[in-house]
Amino acid sequence: MKQTKTAFFCQSCGYQSGKWLGKCPACNEWNQFAEEKISSDEKGALTPFGTPPLSIHDIPIEETERIKTGVEEIDRVLGGGIVHGSVVLVGGEPGIGKSTLLLQVLQKLAAQGSKVLYVSGEESAKQIRLRGQRVSALSRNLLVLTEISIEKITTHLKDVQPSVLVVDSIQTTYSDTLSSAPGSVGQVREGAQQFVLLAKKTGIPVFLVGHVTKDGAIAGPKILEHMVDTVLYFEGDSGHPYRIIRAIKNRYGPTNEVGVFEMAHDGLREVANPSSFFLTERTDETVGSVVVPTMEGTRPILIEIQGLVGTSGFGAPRRTTMGVDHNRISLLVAVMDKVWKEGIGNHDIFINVTGGIKIDEPAADLGIVSAIISSFMNRPIDQKTIVFGEVGLTGEIRRVSQIQERVKEAARMGFNRCLMPKAQADNLSSLTPKMALFPINSLKEMLEYLF
Repeated sequence: MKQTKTAFFCQSCGYQSGKWLGKCPACNEWNQFAEEKISSDEKGALTPFGTPPLSIHDIPIEETERIKTGVEEIDRVLGGGIVHGSVVLVGGEPGIGKSTLLLQVLQKLAAQGSKVLYVSGEESAKQIRLRGQRVSALSRNLLVLTEISIEKITTHLKDVQPSVLVVDSIQTTYSDTLSSAPGSVGQVREGAQQFVLLAKKTGIPVFLVGHVTKDGAIAGPKILEHMVDTVLYFEGDSGHPYRIIRAIKNRYGPTNEVGVFEMAHDGLREVANPSSFFLTERTDETVGSVVVPTMEGTRPILIEIQGLVGTSGFGAPRRTTMGVDHNRISLLVAVMDKVWKEGIGNHDIFINVTGGIKIDEPAADLGIVSAIISSFMNRPIDQKTIVFGEVGLTGEIRRVSQIQERVKEAARMGFNRCLMPKAQADNLSSLTPKMALFPINSLKEMLEYLF
């Protein structure tokens, strides 16, 4: 008889070791290793596809249309809709709205006449009914199953034959082929494998809801993200109403698209015009405030950056940031000090991106510098001015991507002045005749046009 083999797995990141370790060498977490079975005499539940090797030239092409969910923001992130037989992993912080959003998506599909199945291992059927009533998800075609056994879920799936399956969550499911507890690395890996194979053989799209660790990463082994076709991450701040869903991985579409939602009492609402949404509370003639056109995928979004420069009461000036990288601010302040020699680096500097949104693209550099200068000189920037451009270490203003989309969005929102990199100013005046362009080469030229 073949002897059962075991190994030790980190329950935080999935790292495998032949012996128990106190500290995981991959994620540096302590006391996370647990012993799990990795092979046995039992045959797994998975079965092969049963197809011989084929030349890629001889593989037939089936042009199947994507399934439109009826939620445009979700369709945008997925690349135009749900692909038949795809597996989508949705992660996010607890309470961010993952289950609510997927329930609303299923309701839209059910309203189109499609039979859909929502499998929950965390809530009872009555609890799901209450949430469905709150978000108006009460269609006859929306079926609910409370089950955590993968084998039983598969049996019900064959009987129901739904158009879309949602499993909430993958960490609560378990397979009888493994003796470890639900949520362990082995069970998560086995469950994902079975649902992936199920989707590929039946053509039913599967959405898997995934828990996240305290660091914000999707819990379980990293292979979980490798096995699925698409990884969506749902993010937002509990203190703000907006929610953003972005694709980290997508085999059937771009990975730079985002969907914007607003959390309301009756669920999540799509935000068709994010620029207007993030600039709603902007006041007139405010010192230290500037608007920057950022790019989220192919969508331009106008955001407000606020800067505050104050007298330092300590030996080391403070740098406090919200929504931007702290190290980036320190670098920009050092460049400003070198170029203007005004002693800005000796002051406390606070930067905030309003609305709770986070930006990491270098095109916001010039906007951050403008907000700091406005506060330092106590002079407001014109209300209809946008600023964007990457700032180099010598103070030069460098090129950014998708400049035409940024300027067009700003013109559509009523802005008429634009500070931008000089190297990209050609041909923009013909596209936006009502926008006054002020191309600049370096920070030394900026003060001439900023106010």
